[in-house]
Parts: sequence; C-alpha cells; structure tokens
Amino acid sequence: MELPRKGPFRPAYLTLHEKGALIKRGLEAQGRLECCRLCPRECKVNRRADEKGFCRTGIKAVVSSYSPHFGEEDPLVGTGGSGTIFFTHCNLRCLFCQNYEISHLGEGRETDPAQLARMMLHLQDLGCHNINFVSPSHVVAQILAALPLAVEEGLKVPLVYNTGGYDSVETLRLLEGVIDIYMPDLKFMDPEVSHRYCRARDYPEKVRAAIREMHRQVGDLVMDHRSVAERGLLVRHLVLPGGLAGTREAMRFLAKEISPDTYVNVMAQYRPCGEAPDHPPLSRRISAKEYEEALNLAREEGIHRLDERKGIRWIRFIR
Repeated sequence: MELPRKGPFRPAYLTLHEKGALIKRGLEAQGRLECCRLCPRECKVNRRADEKGFCRTGIKAVVSSYSPHFGEEDPLVGTGGSGTIFFTHCNLRCLFCQNYEISHLGEGRETDPAQLARMMLHLQDLGCHNINFVSPSHVVAQILAALPLAVEEGLKVPLVYNTGGYDSVETLRLLEGVIDIYMPDLKFMDPEVSHRYCRARDYPEKVRAAIREMHRQVGDLVMDHRSVAERGLLVRHLVLPGGLAGTREAMRFLAKEISPDTYVNVMAQYRPCGEAPDHPPLSRRISAKEYEEALNLAREEGIHRLDERKGIRWIRFIR
C-alpha cells in the first residue's frame, strides 16, 4: 500500500527559510555546541572551541564521501538515486558496524558549511531525488549552518535524516519543518543488548522517544506518482543473529504506538564486521530462516508496508 501525497509537494525547509527561521535554528544549534547535549550522550564539551566528546567531532563536520546511492530503499532511490552524504564518526558506534573505518577509525575530511552546501547542490544537479544525511545525529548544528547557503543557491529536494536512532528529542525539535523524511534505525529493544554492543543502555528508551517525535513531525511515508518518497517516516530494522534485535517487540511498538502504516525495511544483510567476530552470536551471518521469521513477526504484529527488495539490493551501509 502506498500513501499518495495531497497537493503539490514543496520541501518544508523552503518555507522556514522564507520566514527567516532557518537561520535562527542554525544559530540556536550552534549555541548548543558550547556545552554539547545535542545527542543522548550529553558529553557537555565545548565543541565551538573544537573540544571533542564521544562523537570525536568538534566545530566542523567530517565527511567521508558523498554520491548518488542506488542501494537504499526504493522510495528513496527512484531513477536518479539518493544523494547520500556520509558523515564520519558516530554517536552510537556499534561494534559490528559495516562502516567501521568511518564510524570508529575516522576516515574523512573536515568540511565547512560552504563546502557542505556545495555537496548538496552537486547531488541535486546530478538528478538525485533527495539529500540523504547519513549518521547526522552529532552534526545537526553543522547541517543547519550549511542549509541556508544551499537554499539560497537553489536547493529544493527533500532532506532525509538517516540515523542510527540514538537521537535527542530536544534536538529533533530543532529540525521540525526542516527534515522531510526521517529514516531511523530501530536496532535493539533490550537495554542490556544495546549496552553490550554500543555502550548505550538507554538506546531502547531514546529510540522510542525519537521515533515518536519524528512521526509527530512528518507522519507516515508519502510518495509521489513515481513512488518516490516526499515526506514521512521510514524505519529500518536490521535482523541480528540469535534474535538480538528484538524484532517482535520492535514491530509491536511501531504498529501499536506509532502507526500500522509505518513503512519498514526489515533488513537481511547483517554480516560480521568490525569487532563482531569476537562477540558470538554476532560472529555469524543470519540464516534464511531467521530472516523469514522476522518478516512473519512484522506481519503478525500488524506491519504491512514492508520494503520488498531482494538479493543484492539488500546491501547498504549499517551504522
């Protein structure tokens, strides 16, 4: 089932910029860097003075790469691809990260707001359907600083907030009217599991609150006549070996507390990366049976808008 749009689509941030509010949001976010509590880690370091906390990012965002991406979900990819900007470092740093070199080892280059704005515009010029900020939770202030510069030069495609889900509701409120498509991971439902694999015992609590706020802002995923996403919530759930992701509880939460019309990608592509080989059962891939069971659990709990991609198109970057 696809939810059609109502009337002509216009990215939310254009209206905010016309009112002068987009620049104000950026200034507010910059101020919050002085005693940083932008994410649930609440390190309280002065990032405006280039101090670095858990995310190891100071005043400038670090970008590892940017390009059209054709491995994302169909509603994001369309025919022109999703314009991904991969931010280096992460506020979650799962030990099994498939982007370990980026999230843990810090591969990338520091980028100022003007450079980040040019990346957005370049991706739009290439025909990408959206600008897809990958791992943005720790660089919200830097994104908001760059966005008005891009808008002044003609940016007009939807913005995607592609996050591991460890987000602060207070920070997400800065993004209301800015982000068109929220795409959080829903990784773990057990605090002990999240503590073991990403040192974030409060992840299940924080991700639930974050997804509620995201859905409040943008609602269920809406697509255009080409089945390309324009606005709404899209949730990713990576199936882990041994049921570590808590799939039934995750799907029940989405269906009962968010919306049964939530668009969900139940992902099959887990493989042992980073430190995972030293942490059974993460040291093995999931089986076909485990994946089919996860899909059945989603359906049993009332989730019916499931991403249908097969085979190689499952492959994507996991934070």
